[in-house]
Amino acid sequence: MMVSDDEYQKHTAFADLERYGAFYKSLSDSVFTFVSVGTRAIGNIDSYLYSSIHGTLSSICTILRDGRINDAYALLRKYHDSAIINIYTDLYLEDHVSNGDFIVTQIDKWLQGKEQLPEFRIMSQYIRNSQSVSPITAVLYSNELYKQLRKRCNDHTHYNFYRNVLLNDNKIHLKDRGHALQGFSDDLRDLVILHLSYLFFANDHYMMSSDHLDWLECGMTPEPDSQYWVASFVQEIFDQTIKAFRPDVAAVIKQHSSMYLA
Repeated sequence: MMVSDDEYQKHTAFADLERYGAFYKSLSDSVFTFVSVGTRAIGNIDSYLYSSIHGTLSSICTILRDGRINDAYALLRKYHDSAIINIYTDLYLEDHVSNGDFIVTQIDKWLQGKEQLPEFRIMSQYIRNSQSVSPITAVLYSNELYKQLRKRCNDHTHYNFYRNVLLNDNKIHLKDRGHALQGFSDDLRDLVILHLSYLFFANDHYMMSSDHLDWLECGMTPEPDSQYWVASFVQEIFDQTIKAFRPDVAAVIKQHSSMYLA
């Protein structure tokens, strides 16, 4: 298969990338007004992280269009890092603020560029040890799916196999190029599911529709329980990505979330 083939250029991976990117852009806009408690930040720190992820997904789409599947995996690894950083910082802030810390030093120094966050392995383990997200951790890590996914990202990043070198050459004909693109698409979807599943546990209020705040801003009394209504863009990705491909994950989210998911 050549990169110029219609079968490659019309692969569903590209439509999915557009959809995921639109979700993160909408999420970035909708959470900006939420205060990041435990930091000196004026705006919501996650808002900029989500807009950064939107940029990463846009870059992945451009690179894949050009047939550089190997390079795209390096950015997929970066997306995985971003998701873990997001969940780690949210959980770390929540844990330390609840213990009475007005300013959480580690995260605040990271925001100021004075201190690095722990390495990926330590942050990932912190998440997996957190009791507040343990129900979703149990189902997400019930097998080695994410361990193998991370290994594939590393294999591509470090050229651990020669075939990964070939997947960065868009001039040669490869019989398994389409298979590699499908594998990338599956890995991307699984990381989206990982990130959003944890978000529903760590910050489910991020998924709230704007109706409740719109009523308050207009000086009107919100409808009962409107703070639990889910934004349409959230319900859409929940239905099309999580519920469609991981109904077991969707069931755990619905069981534990206070948000009104259909």
